[in-house]
Amino acid sequence: MNTSTLCKVAVVGLLLFITSAKAQTGTGPTQPVAITFAGRLAGRPFTCSSQYEGVGTKMDTVTPQDLRFFVSDVDLLDANGAAVPVGLDQDGVWQYKSVALVDLEDGTGGCRNGNAAMHTAATGVVPAGHYVGLRFFVGVPYELDHGDPLTAPSPLNMTAMFWNWQFGYKFIRAEVTALPLPQSAINAGNAEPPAPAGNASAPVEKSKRRSSGFAVHIGSTGCGNASATMAPDHECKRPNRVLVALSQFDPAKDVVIFDLDKLLADSDVAKNSPNTPPGCMSGENDPDCIPIMKALGLPFQDSPGGEQVVFYAEPKQ
Repeated sequence: MNTSTLCKVAVVGLLLFITSAKAQTGTGPTQPVAITFAGRLAGRPFTCSSQYEGVGTKMDTVTPQDLRFFVSDVDLLDANGAAVPVGLDQDGVWQYKSVALVDLEDGTGGCRNGNAAMHTAATGVVPAGHYVGLRFFVGVPYELDHGDPLTAPSPLNMTAMFWNWQFGYKFIRAEVTALPLPQSAINAGNAEPPAPAGNASAPVEKSKRRSSGFAVHIGSTGCGNASATMAPDHECKRPNRVLVALSQFDPAKDVVIFDLDKLLADSDVAKNSPNTPPGCMSGENDPDCIPIMKALGLPFQDSPGGEQVVFYAEPKQ
């Protein structure tokens, strides 16, 4: 084979390689996309500086303390139901690889352990086209879930969202504090029954006990190594990543709602099961996690799980 022929073969090979690379990486026309999120509680927009009535099984009044969560592997769905990955913007702060941290608290009011900065939309690009649905996971994929937050890139360096190397990140951090019930509510039966006559101080003490925090921290459990300072050597038995699939969603017109009412609907947010962490910390034997995991569609104890009800789409206001 002469030199001219070799050059032609090389050129053809290079063209084939470039064509293949374009097909694999999708270097055709793209369009920007922003998936907007908002919180809701007691039928109202979530803000840290508000109080909300009628929350949980006992219709408690609560103040928010936190609302942050990771989303990952975000796809838009075309008219045929095919999933098209969103290439997230690598902004060096809120988004890294396939993961984005959504932060709906602003550090005010009861959210004093948070921060002023907020991140309410996962942004990126997709191939140009028409999309009608959305799919994503709430959580961090296993390959990014068990590192050192002190050396991890942002947002995986947010230590408030980290448990330890074994269990990894808190995929959801949602917290409220129930305010003490007024005496009239206790006597009306919204709390524990009043003490027998002659013990007039007992109802007041019961009211005080109904001022407590209720935290929902969801993350992986059953994660390999016994040491909390070591990453697991295999995937966790209960990944606890929440699949959200919205068949009707237009990024330009719709917003994804995180509805705390639906998350807490079957929980007494002012009471905690004995000898367990406050609220639900994903503990496998914590009764307070049963209604929380059900709302998120996650398998728990004897329940195989199902469809989540906490996240849904509605038109932007």
